[in-house]
Order: sequence, then structure tokens, then C-alpha cells
Amino acid sequence: MSDRVERAVSAFDEGFNCSQSVFSSYSDLFGVDPSTANRIACGFGGGMGRLQEVCGAVAGAIMIAGLKDGKTRPDDSDSLERTYAKVRLIAKRFKEQHGTIICKELLEYDISTAEGRRQAKEKNLFSTVCAGCVRDSANIVEDIVLKER
Repeated sequence: MSDRVERAVSAFDEGFNCSQSVFSSYSDLFGVDPSTANRIACGFGGGMGRLQEVCGAVAGAIMIAGLKDGKTRPDDSDSLERTYAKVRLIAKRFKEQHGTIICKELLEYDISTAEGRRQAKEKNLFSTVCAGCVRDSANIVEDIVLKER
């Protein structure tokens, strides 16, 4: 496991959400300090504010793809296509590993409610499922986003 993958898992263990953990572990490579990265990624945890849509760890990886290759000019279709291609690869790899990129399907509990969060916590899902999603998303960043620096 690379140092940055370990950093992402440690950040999650320390209490940052899934998206923050992945995004802040790589953001400095593209000029975004970890504190700013944590603020940017904060709302993406829990599948976007506990809506349980796209897994926050996947969203963190996608944001790193955007920092690396994202479109910065209206006419830059090459950057747009490169970024979208990486997003599709990130999602494909994560789905191969977990079957889905949807938080609610990964956890199988409704964490938008206090009762659902309690049940997920009781089942240790945040420490197992979510930590695994952080680790796997960080590895995907290494394999797909960073391999062509």
C-alpha cells in the first residue's frame, strides 16, 4: 500500500469522511492544500450529504481526476473527454470490486436517519465497508489517475 493510500485510510480512521479522506490525500499534488481539500470534499461524504448516492470515496477519486485533467477553458474538449474517460474507468474499477458505486447499496442501511446510522455503526459498516471503499478508491487514484503524470 502506498503512503498516500495509507494516508487516506488513516484520515478516515481519524474521523474525516470518505470523500475528504481520498481527496485530501492527493490534492496537494495539484496545488490544493489538505485543509482546503477537506472543506471542498466535506459535502460529498455519505454519498453526498448522506443522500447515499455516489459513494463519497468514489467522488473523491473523481475530483482528483478533475484536478489532474479537468477542463479549464470553454473550448477545451480534449481535457473534458480525458476527464470523463477517467471517471468512467474509476466507476468501472470500483464496480468490479464492490458491485456498485451507490452508497446505499454498499451499506444496505439508510444512513440518512439516526436509526439507520445507529444500525450501520452497530454492524461496524463504517469501519469495514466504508474504510474499504476509501482504500480501494485511493488505489484506483494511483492506478488510473496518477499513472500518467
